[in-house]
Amino acid sequence: MRLEKVPAEQPVETFSVPQDISYNWEYETTRSQLMRLYENAKRDQWNSTERLDWSIDVDPESQLVPDQSLGIWGSPMWNKLTPREIERLRREAMAWQLSQFLHGEQGALLVTAQIVDSVPWYEAKQYGATQVMDEARHVEVYRTYLQEKLQHSYPVNDQLKQLLDTILTDSRWDIKLLGMQILVEGLALAAFGVMRDTVTCPLLRELTTGVMEDESRHVAYGVLALREYMRSLPEKDRLEREEFVYEASVLMRERIKNREVWEAMGMDADACVEAADASPIFQEFNRRLFSKIVPNIKSLGLLSDRQRRRFEELGILEFERGSTSDVDHALDIERRRGAGELDLLEA
Repeated sequence: MRLEKVPAEQPVETFSVPQDISYNWEYETTRSQLMRLYENAKRDQWNSTERLDWSIDVDPESQLVPDQSLGIWGSPMWNKLTPREIERLRREAMAWQLSQFLHGEQGALLVTAQIVDSVPWYEAKQYGATQVMDEARHVEVYRTYLQEKLQHSYPVNDQLKQLLDTILTDSRWDIKLLGMQILVEGLALAAFGVMRDTVTCPLLRELTTGVMEDESRHVAYGVLALREYMRSLPEKDRLEREEFVYEASVLMRERIKNREVWEAMGMDADACVEAADASPIFQEFNRRLFSKIVPNIKSLGLLSDRQRRRFEELGILEFERGSTSDVDHALDIERRRGAGELDLLEA
């Protein structure tokens, strides 16, 4: 079957960005947590051609995930769809979601390469280099699944592209880490968790499981590398980082409305977005996407009273209460059991 693509304006986009590059001539390692994370990353590299069974047949119009995950499920618009239209909607929705995963992974590949150049600490450069390899692998697996199994893809979503461009064009390494490792990767990790737990395709489940193993390290990297630096920031700079976090969170909430899918189906996109916003199932999915982000934002000291009020308005503040970041949880276990390996791979 011929690969169908929603046309993109241009296959290659090139733009100039300001980029600070930092040598570090001090090779004594003082950040032991980052070095243990680096050891974990070396140990857990995987090869998709060996780990994944690409011979598995995939019907792109079947329920690869339950229909209840589609925003308009159960609405009057859903009830008007024919069985054939539902099959097509399944394929469109999955192609859109995996396409955004693919574009996000390419963005992560580019941003992490910049971080290796610009982050000032030797240990952070060394770990960051392993993430560049991880992101290349993630681009590979999503590209292959879209091309060989779904045979359909979408361009990058406008809101995701806006956030990626903002991160890529900011010259400050900590903004790149905050934007990519904490926000984009944190959101993706939660979305991957939902997919892993609900997907019916064994190939996509194993693919998602492998990606999640890597992504949990990436989020941990952001927390470990940023916490030390955030404590040293003047109040004015800290508030600027808070503002960046809030604006990025608003963008990400808008990104997941699937407007492009409704348009491709020839449906009333505004009505579909409204129906999805009113769907309890879709509301719960959107809410869960921030479950990995808010505890880490709190851990970095970027959850002031003002930020709490704004997160309350977004409906995501609840994740602050009675929770801690995965990294803090792992460090707490390590402190209680003494000298042991820092295990940050449970998602």
